[in-house]
Amino acid sequence: MSLPAGVHCIPLPPSVEEYRALRVLAGLSPKTAEAAARGLPNTVFGVSLREGDRLLAMGRIIGDGGCFLQVVDIAVVPDRQGQGLGKAVMAQLDAWLRTNAIGAYVSLIADGQAHRLYAQFGFTLTAPRSVGMAKVVAQGP
Repeated sequence: MSLPAGVHCIPLPPSVEEYRALRVLAGLSPKTAEAAARGLPNTVFGVSLREGDRLLAMGRIIGDGGCFLQVVDIAVVPDRQGQGLGKAVMAQLDAWLRTNAIGAYVSLIADGQAHRLYAQFGFTLTAPRSVGMAKVVAQGP
């Protein structure tokens, strides 16, 4: 998939500061600097779409690198949503998966209508065979 003129793909996740800011801008839950600093280096594969120095979009694959992987952090700045950048991020992640994750179980959580984007890359609803579950660990007292 080709990117808009002036937009380039870097095969790395963004910096901690950029990551945290883009999550909030895109409507995802905020992450602490500590959590992001611990989590980002454990990215199995990630991409950042940039226009000059500006981070426009990102996406990551996390997991054990062999058996189980999860697509996370698909985010696009609000003023560039609807322009195919999320699809471009997914295309990059999907290309990596097709080359490096043969036989792995790859999962994701789709918020809202995002399942339509992910379906274009072969992701299917798991219910009723299995149902996704989640838990957010609250900060202690």
